[in-house]
Amino acid sequence: MKIGITLFFQNYTDWGRYAEGNWSQPPEVSDTAIYDEELALGDLAEPLGFDSIWTVEHHHTPYTMIPNPTQLLSYYAGRTKRIDVGTMVIVLPWHHPLHVAEDISVLDNLLGGRKFYIGFGRGASAKEYDPLGIPMETSRQYFLESLEVVRTALTEPRFSFDGDIWKISDTSLRPSPRSNDLVDNMYCAWGSPQTLPIVAQAGLGLLIIPMKPWDQYIPEIQDYNTIREGNGWGPKAPIAITWVYCHEDHDEAEAMATTYMGNYWDSAARHYGFASPEEFKGVQSYEYYQQLAEARVNARLDQDTGFAKTQVFGTPDECIERMKEIQQTVGADKFVGVFRYGAMPVAKAEASMRLFAEKVLPVMHDYEPASSSSLAR
Repeated sequence: MKIGITLFFQNYTDWGRYAEGNWSQPPEVSDTAIYDEELALGDLAEPLGFDSIWTVEHHHTPYTMIPNPTQLLSYYAGRTKRIDVGTMVIVLPWHHPLHVAEDISVLDNLLGGRKFYIGFGRGASAKEYDPLGIPMETSRQYFLESLEVVRTALTEPRFSFDGDIWKISDTSLRPSPRSNDLVDNMYCAWGSPQTLPIVAQAGLGLLIIPMKPWDQYIPEIQDYNTIREGNGWGPKAPIAITWVYCHEDHDEAEAMATTYMGNYWDSAARHYGFASPEEFKGVQSYEYYQQLAEARVNARLDQDTGFAKTQVFGTPDECIERMKEIQQTVGADKFVGVFRYGAMPVAKAEASMRLFAEKVLPVMHDYEPASSSSLAR
């Protein structure tokens, strides 16, 4: 089974300054320092034996600081020889789709035949949409049209497009892609059940970035594969994203996971507005996010433990068993681990990565994933 890592570049300690709007003061930890530390972690991925490097796209807040995931992955394409890369995700409504296709094609050429897993999404934070001047309620229309443009550009030597949003005159994508299977390696991260049928009908794979217990994804994966079957396609295994903390001592692992995964969830709540349901009020196609935010506020969820309990932490043996449990629950065929998050010191993240690579990675590489056929429908 293949296991990758993802890089977040999160400046968690800067949320206080951000919330106060105290721009006359420098951050406690500079963005540049975060970049230096995170880039060094990325350099460990290949020598430690991981199979891929992934990253995200976010703008304007301390949540994560990667405005262009293909640019970052191009850096690693030049520094590595073996590992694959992936995006989780490129947010299609925030870009001209021709530029997205060009960035994908350039990176595909730089990889020299290695696999490129292309994750797409539609975004869910007003903090990102508003400065870009794009109405959130148009995100689904933008997403679907842009996806069609990107797919066409990557597969047709000459094309034009006449949509409701995008009008593209006769043109070609240059450079043309090196690989002929890019469209087959396209995935989508989804947050709301209403988005899942759109993803399935579009033929995209699933990236599960967990926002709830893993077993609650089973009905959605079943619905997804039922739609695929109706289109004459076979079931498709999802890729599972997990936050990881590995340590020889269980109590230490649990303490670190509770603290820093709690930091992460606090950061996500601040960035997306999960602590402020009013941010989603009246925004068409984001009704589910308002319900989610209201439920979390009303339930007074213990953010320090609630999120961590759905993730992977513990001794190496406990991490192995937890990953197998998640795999068997959702039928995933790949894992991507997040090893640094919140205010975690880079030394702790590196120690966790190294121990995981030494004692967990070989076992999971030899692990034969359980068939996802039982989840097909």
